[in-house]
Amino acid sequence: MMAEFFASGRVSDLILLMLVLEGLALALYHRKTGRGVALRAILPFLLAGAAFALSLRAALTGGGWPLVALPLVGAFGAHLWDIAARWRR
Repeated sequence: MMAEFFASGRVSDLILLMLVLEGLALALYHRKTGRGVALRAILPFLLAGAAFALSLRAALTGGGWPLVALPLVGAFGAHLWDIAARWRR
């Protein structure tokens, strides 16, 4: 059962869902209270995580190396964006 969950790539779908819910929850909390982290501050972090999840999905479902590598390049870009934003703060 768990082997099928991973082999089908559904584990990455769950990760993506959790990232979306996390982003929404943090954004709503910040909007309602003014506390916490603004979405723009964590957006690069969330995008990097989403890109890794897409790469994982491609790897688990037999996608060729370009389908695995392309999201990794996107994750690297989001990571650089995150570092640049933190560097300025």
